[in-house]
Amino acid sequence: MSRSSAHSTLLVLPVILASALLIASSSEQRRHRSTDDVFRTGIDVVQMSATVVDEDGRLVGDLRREDFEVFEDAERQTITHFTRDRVPLSVGVVLDVSQSMYGQRIDDARLALDRFVADLLDPEDEVFVIVFNHTPRVEVGWTLGPRQLRNRLDDIQPYGGTSIYDAMMEALPLFDVRQHQRAAVLLISDGSDTGSHSNVRDVRRLLRRSDAFVYAIAIDAPDTRPINDRVNPFALREMTSESGGYTEVVHDSPELGPATARIAEELNHQYTLSYISSRPADGSYRSIRLRVVGREYRVRTRRGYVAEPNRRR
Repeated sequence: MSRSSAHSTLLVLPVILASALLIASSSEQRRHRSTDDVFRTGIDVVQMSATVVDEDGRLVGDLRREDFEVFEDAERQTITHFTRDRVPLSVGVVLDVSQSMYGQRIDDARLALDRFVADLLDPEDEVFVIVFNHTPRVEVGWTLGPRQLRNRLDDIQPYGGTSIYDAMMEALPLFDVRQHQRAAVLLISDGSDTGSHSNVRDVRRLLRRSDAFVYAIAIDAPDTRPINDRVNPFALREMTSESGGYTEVVHDSPELGPATARIAEELNHQYTLSYISSRPADGSYRSIRLRVVGREYRVRTRRGYVAEPNRRR
């Protein structure tokens, strides 16, 4: 090779390398763009999901953007994005596997969760599973489809105590690395918390930094449990109402299937919207109120958020 040819090659190599890096960076940006779509265009964008029901508790799914008003700390905000189409969902399942869930209850929970993931959710949705007794653990990380979930749940043998709050503290940070816009937690338990290092106030503080809806199904069988060991629906409602979700009390595990189906029906008929806050992110807590104009409809959404810079809100 001549000296001039070698010199030309050395000049071209940095250009080729830079182009390759630019293409790789562009591809990576496109890959991550699907996780945010049009919702996170800046640090001041506040996103939310909302459920609307009528006076009889029936889901209302035909409203338009102009039917809604949103207020942050009582100051009206402008809705910048709105859709009533089904947006892909990231779901965290938090399942009690303490000793009291042994036998028929864990079998019914497996069946209900299998149908919830395989039949009631969308194939694009992603799921993780945390199981808990006296300590929580991630049983299945973020995954698509029911097969891995089904295989892992089949191997679970319930034992030990109940640490609901610690399990929630473990679950909520996982949504920081999710793929999809909407987020929800499905919590199933049959007992009161007996072993957590955290408490319900800790969970509520973390929920104020999360946009995940929390749904809880409480199995309360008064004939089979002493009163001090029965599930505490009031504590569960403190968590779920903060997020926009709800707590349902069932009398035994065969009711888990219909209860999870009702939650899936709601998740499949939510509104997704966002607004740009009129105030800069300063670390303060902001209350949110969303209402339907001129209708006696009930709207459930997150109660507020902590305005932290550079954080999903």
